[in-house]
Amino acid sequence: MMRIFALLAAFLFSAQLAMAAPLTLKLGHIAEPENPYGQGADHFAKLVKERSNGEVIIQVYPSSQLGNQRDLVEGLTLGTVDMTLTGTAVLGNFVPEVSIFDLPFLFRNVEHAYKALDTIGMELCKKGEQRGMITLAIWENGVRHMTNNVRPIRKPEDMKGLKFRVMEQPVYIQMMKSLGASPTPMAMSELYTALQKGVIDGQENPLAHIATKRFYEVQKYISLTGHTYAPEPVLISTMAWKKLSPEQQNIVRQAAIDTRDWQRKLCRELEGKFMKTILDSGKAEVNEDVDKAAFAKATRSVWDIYTKRFGDASLKAIEAIK
Repeated sequence: MMRIFALLAAFLFSAQLAMAAPLTLKLGHIAEPENPYGQGADHFAKLVKERSNGEVIIQVYPSSQLGNQRDLVEGLTLGTVDMTLTGTAVLGNFVPEVSIFDLPFLFRNVEHAYKALDTIGMELCKKGEQRGMITLAIWENGVRHMTNNVRPIRKPEDMKGLKFRVMEQPVYIQMMKSLGASPTPMAMSELYTALQKGVIDGQENPLAHIATKRFYEVQKYISLTGHTYAPEPVLISTMAWKKLSPEQQNIVRQAAIDTRDWQRKLCRELEGKFMKTILDSGKAEVNEDVDKAAFAKATRSVWDIYTKRFGDASLKAIEAIK
């Protein structure tokens, strides 16, 4: 009898330990920790830990430690990655409808982008649930600009003949072609070395990446084209989501939404800091004299890629947002 009680006590103790053990989810992204959405990931992990009383732990792996963006999104669909932050440009390879948010000169300003993403964007992202991923919120990567080693970019004609790195996404590939440039799809982790060795002439990214990944060290000219706005959805695999209790799911989702607002504010605050880092280096020339109207006209044909496949209803809805 004593042996039975001892075994029962040991079983109950083991069960209590198992119940007390926190659920750990791995979140991978490609940004440096000091990037605004890299900081957002850390802030999000802190909120989840605090609000769940340590029951849910988000382990953050920055700087492509768990792979490039395509690897991470594929991992979500397979259940080998728990969470990730990724651009809609990459997500669009899995959920084509969200590619609308990468169309050049789509938004009037960042406030317009926020309103569109928090409504139309979240609705379109629901289509990803069929591929095994849930969008919790849409954070920000920033407004994208052109950099290169050949000449300042002031008008569309200045892009002609330049070999530009782009994300592996039809919208960005076609955008470069419409400007007369040669698009070269490439992972972010390979980009600095490719620029340094002259494999490509240029690239396009928000100031946050240009500064924190030190692209200004290997690029002579930075032109503030502002050609696209880059959203950064927060994704969790459905397999990981099902491991959470309903209460924990609410905590994780609300933490992602609260971090969205915190992180967007941070983006606005840090833009000046990133620009100062670039200017103070003395290694790159920053050009603000860009004919954006001419760029918008030259790249308008890229919109046809989307409308031919999905129609123009979502575009009209975005344009109608006040």
